[in-house]
Amino acid sequence: MKLVIFDLDGTLADSIESITYCGNYALKQAGLRTFEREDYQYFVGDGVVSLVSRMVKAAGDEKLKSFDLVKKEYDKIFEEYCMYEVRPYPGIVELLEQLKQRNLLVAVLSNKPHARTIDVIHALFGKHVFDAIQGQQDGVLKKPSPEGVFEIAKQLEVDPSEILYLGDTDTDMKTGKSAGAYTLGVLWGFRKQDELIDNGADAIIENPLDALLYLG
Repeated sequence: MKLVIFDLDGTLADSIESITYCGNYALKQAGLRTFEREDYQYFVGDGVVSLVSRMVKAAGDEKLKSFDLVKKEYDKIFEEYCMYEVRPYPGIVELLEQLKQRNLLVAVLSNKPHARTIDVIHALFGKHVFDAIQGQQDGVLKKPSPEGVFEIAKQLEVDPSEILYLGDTDTDMKTGKSAGAYTLGVLWGFRKQDELIDNGADAIIENPLDALLYLG
């Protein structure tokens, strides 16, 4: 392997408190019910439009009449609070150090908006750890499309078969597998093992440093 690509939320960073705080704030502005962090673990994963749609529908607005208001309020509050209670998972910093010591390239691929993805990565890890950062932006299809993986591979001049891809959701497993990367499902994130296996994980790991066993 030459390149390790990480999902962000639920893989590199425990960010569910931030998403929960901002989501519930936005729902309250529309007069809708709020949810627990465990609910948001299943709302997230496919970008902000899907996140807000799932929130609004779960709150009882099946026709999404409140979508525009909730999305507007979420975007506004998330710009300010995207780092609220966000921290790297235990073992992630050590894994990144090991990868850099081995001269491997490291990158991030997230369905979080691109600007917020950069904000979070730079705040948690600094500006010089990752060789590429790709969040959701116009012109690149979001996960589970493999297009983001291909964009990063092209930028860093790596073949997809030389990529180790780490993620915590079905969306990530589909992304990595469809790109032709070796795909690890991580159990410290937002979802369960069965979901990862059912969606094509090549292997499952319980701790970040276990990823070192799959570098080939």
